[in-house]
Parts: sequence; structure tokens; C-alpha cells
Amino acid sequence: MGRQWTLDDIAWQAFDPQKVDPDVLLGVKAASMVESHSDDYVVYLCHVFHDDPEFQKDVARWGSEELQHGCALRRWAELADPNWDFEEAFDRFRKGHILPLEATESVRGSRTSELIARCVVEVGTSSFYSALRDAVDEPLLKQICGNIAADEFRHYKLFYKTSKHYRGLEKSTLLARLWVAVSRAWESDDDELAYAYYCGSGDASPYDRRIHYRAYARRAYCHYRFGHVAHGINMVLKAIGISPQGRFANVAVRLGWQLFQVRSRHLQGAVT
Repeated sequence: MGRQWTLDDIAWQAFDPQKVDPDVLLGVKAASMVESHSDDYVVYLCHVFHDDPEFQKDVARWGSEELQHGCALRRWAELADPNWDFEEAFDRFRKGHILPLEATESVRGSRTSELIARCVVEVGTSSFYSALRDAVDEPLLKQICGNIAADEFRHYKLFYKTSKHYRGLEKSTLLARLWVAVSRAWESDDDELAYAYYCGSGDASPYDRRIHYRAYARRAYCHYRFGHVAHGINMVLKAIGISPQGRFANVAVRLGWQLFQVRSRHLQGAVT
């Protein structure tokens, strides 16, 4: 494995303010806060896997890399909008989005299910940053997103490898894993992203999960292309134990892309 990148490796001098898209900026502000929230997830996962010290070490490394993602995105957002107060926005976000830090067992019902859910999340983030990297013209953000996308793919592999271990120990069924993956993907419009968008945008109106998630998603979905969606679906299928090369995967990819396009078109008409 090569050397992990640091903030010093980023070409900050390449920032081009003329190529900043205001809608992209709103999405990056939200993403910077979600990534900066990873320390709470580390606490939660270490409680769930309290008797697995090796995985706890992996989780700690994962968390530190996620925090670095948040720092890089925050710094870019502050270059793009020097008047943005990250600390104030993040304080609002953290107070309004509280994780079950006292939990000693997975809220998903089993460790395998927890790891499958984490795989789905890493698939989503890897796909998002890959799509954003390929869509934006601003060179600094393109580099940052490329670095983060590569990290998220490695994180997926970590959770996938660990899930296979616990799958054997817990005798997890394919149906159970499929249900977890579908339910976690369905939760992509949950409060975390919606509330992060709300806090980062400076919207003074009352928070409305449905309205603010649609506002966020409209700005995110437009960057995806078929390859990003197809790769993401195949990664999820692999995580639950279905071959991404089989007939079922081909059908799932075609259907998933059609549903994604329908959803994206619907969001373009949303009031933001």
C-alpha cells in the first residue's frame, strides 16, 4: 500500500475561484460536516466491536482519514466562500444530529448487518466523490475528490473483508444481508445529509427534512453518470454475496440506472 496522502499533498495554490459552481459549493459544505462527524462513528463502532481490538484499530484509522476528508473539504469551501463560518454551522449540525453513542450492540441487529450497512455507505461516498471529480472544472476540488474517492473505496474493502469474517461467525443469510443493504440505501435520504445541507447553507427557514434533502439531492444527483451508478450497484451486490458479473447483476444495474434517472428528473423539478 502506498503512502496515505495528507493535506500538505494538496495543490492548494491551484484553486480557481472563477470555476466554483455555487450549487457544488453547497454540496461540499454539507459533505465537509458529515465527514467531520466521523469521530462519533468511531466511538459507536468501537462499542459494537468491543472485543475485536484489531478491527478497532482499523476503525480508528478509518476515522482519522474521514476527519481528513472533512478538513480538506472545509478548507476548499472556505476558499470558495471566505465568509462561511464552518464552526458555527458544524456546531448546529452536531447538536441536531446525535448518534447512539451509548449503544453496545449494532442498531442493525448484528455485526454482519452493521458492516454491510457500512459497505453501502462507503459505496455511496465513493460513487459521489468519483462523480463530483469527473463533473467539476475547479482543479483543486477535482484533486480533493479524487483522493477522497480512492480512500472511500479502500474503506469499502475494509468493511467488506470484515463482514465476510462475521458472516461466517453469525451464519448470516443472503436474504438478511440483502434486506440490510436495501434498507440502508433507502435511508440515503435520512436526516444526516438533509440536516448537514440545511446547516451549511445558512437557510434561516425552519428545518424540513423532505425539503432540505431534496435541495441537497438535486445538486448531487446531476453529477452522476451510468458508470458511477453501475459500479456502485455492483459493489453493493458483492458486499451482500451476489456476483457482480452474473445475470442478476446485469438486471439490477439496468433497473437501478433507470430508477436513478427517474429520481434525478423528479428532483430537478423540486422547489429548493
